[in-house]
Amino acid sequence: MRITKRKVALFLFGAFWVASAIYFLKQSAEETGSKSRVRPTSNNAIKVDPSLSSNSKSKTDELVVPVCLTGDSSRIGGMISAINSVQANTKHHVKFYLVTDEKNVAHLKNYIEKTSLRNIDYTIKVFNEDLVKNKVLVRGGRQELASPLNYARFYISEMFPELSGRLIHLDDDTIVQGDIAELYKTHIEANHVMAVSDDCSSVSKRFTFIQNTYANYINFNNAQIKKLHMSPIACAFNTGVYVADLTRWKKQNITAKIEYWMKLNTEQEIYGNEKGGGGSQPPMMIALYKKYTLMDPMWHVRNLGWSPSGKRYSKEFLQSAKLLHWNGRFKPWGRKSQAADIWDKYFIKDPEERFRPLRRDLKRATLSGSINT
Repeated sequence: MRITKRKVALFLFGAFWVASAIYFLKQSAEETGSKSRVRPTSNNAIKVDPSLSSNSKSKTDELVVPVCLTGDSSRIGGMISAINSVQANTKHHVKFYLVTDEKNVAHLKNYIEKTSLRNIDYTIKVFNEDLVKNKVLVRGGRQELASPLNYARFYISEMFPELSGRLIHLDDDTIVQGDIAELYKTHIEANHVMAVSDDCSSVSKRFTFIQNTYANYINFNNAQIKKLHMSPIACAFNTGVYVADLTRWKKQNITAKIEYWMKLNTEQEIYGNEKGGGGSQPPMMIALYKKYTLMDPMWHVRNLGWSPSGKRYSKEFLQSAKLLHWNGRFKPWGRKSQAADIWDKYFIKDPEERFRPLRRDLKRATLSGSINT
């Protein structure tokens, strides 16, 4: 067969159009697949509540994340450090709702107004200690848990009646390393009151010597407890960090239910003699049984205060955690504490010098420059 220039030209022209058609069909298929493809997520990836997914905004937008902390004069530096860590690591507007006792209001306000935190959005309320009068009985060794302010977390909806919807509660011995807005948007089931981290997650189980079931906090031999048909082997959860839906809290009358168990505990042994101890955790666990959704455990890496030093968490793991909690006796402002170098980065010196961390090496950390907003 004779090959002419005309035939070569026709062949090349046809080949061009075939190749073009194949290319555009492939591109279209890839685009369609990318839109419909579901990407796998980590087991620890936070699940965002669909009703809040549109609230991912910048500081100039309308999203305001409400965060509540409580504390007295002995822990005010912890409150300030926690506030500083939240503010330093978020891209969103945070409104702080701070609760303290009457003698500490001026000190707390001064600690904010005369430091780098002066521009934060905050409200301070005095906790009415009569709310828990004759309702607190701590059995066991940790009598510091009987402090009235330890129970202020039960009365947030009463102290701030203007609040509705979601609110984040943080203990004063926490440091937030992630963007708090991410925690605010965590998923809460429709019939649940809050999101918490339980003691059975892979993160929590690193501390295997810490008890983590309801039976370790609550007296299941009590007749009133038996009527609830709770499972003694249900996983316990820590009440130091949670995201509460205050609208549902009020509707389900959670405060009154907690108060009932607190008052009954002063008359009968409901909780406190068990291995987990007493304090504010057991009555909340009873009132909220099966009414909570689990959050990403990386948003509540805790038990850092159970020993003065520890190696169960690697340095790399602690740095990747979104929130650290020094629950237990050994606080990061004490004489000796694990991971204290992380807390030191957010410590702000008290302008009145009434709060003084006990560790000698903190002076060097302060001189080298802490993270202040």
